[in-house]
Amino acid sequence: MSKKVLLAGESWMSYTTHVKGFDSFYTSTYETGEKWLKKALEKNGYEVTFLPNHIAAEEFPYTAEELKGYDCVILSDIGANTLLLPAETFTKSIKKPDRTKVIRDYVLEGGSLLMIGGYLTFSGVDAKGKWHDTAVQDVLPVEVLTVDDRMEHCDGVRPVTVKEHEALKEIQGEWPEVLGYNRTVAKEEADVVALVDGDPFIAFGTYGKGKSAVFTTDCAPHWAPPEFCEWSEYDKIWKGIVDWLVKK
Repeated sequence: MSKKVLLAGESWMSYTTHVKGFDSFYTSTYETGEKWLKKALEKNGYEVTFLPNHIAAEEFPYTAEELKGYDCVILSDIGANTLLLPAETFTKSIKKPDRTKVIRDYVLEGGSLLMIGGYLTFSGVDAKGKWHDTAVQDVLPVEVLTVDDRMEHCDGVRPVTVKEHEALKEIQGEWPEVLGYNRTVAKEEADVVALVDGDPFIAFGTYGKGKSAVFTTDCAPHWAPPEFCEWSEYDKIWKGIVDWLVKK
């Protein structure tokens, strides 16, 4: 029987103004960046439910019991405010469950969590990711910064495996370069198995009955350029990490 993964985030809408002399007009686009990660997980037997940001805002589960229907929850490029500000709360002042606490409780009760880097995970651009101030911080193996944590490397920076770990045992060769990552600080209990420019790249932790992991760069462009996403070992990264997380 396939294991179930809930992937939240990895979507965005763009609204562009085009100015051509006296005249101007507007275009809008909707894009997602989940396809490489989703394909890798499905290839390795996982059933993936994808909640784009605008859907996750209302449909991400409100109870730990609902989350227990999934073997692993992945947060990728989704800001904490998307879960902290349901429409009913923001527009009508109606109380709703704090879903960052729901995620924490899910992990403590035996679930698994993976946070993947991006402009709105960890701290993110202008610190708008805001995950440090949530209950999710309690079950992450790294400390999220309270300032903009993006480390932009337009010239490329290469991650390095620094410790043997079951999750990375199938990875062969050196890592491709990435174009940036979220800087974090490893907690005392963290098992940091890969670094990027001296900062945590992949780290694991155990909390209560559950497990968590971080992957501090993106799973898709732009931080993970095509040569990273098309790397022969790409699928093995996610298989290894998620296999370790869901293993009891």
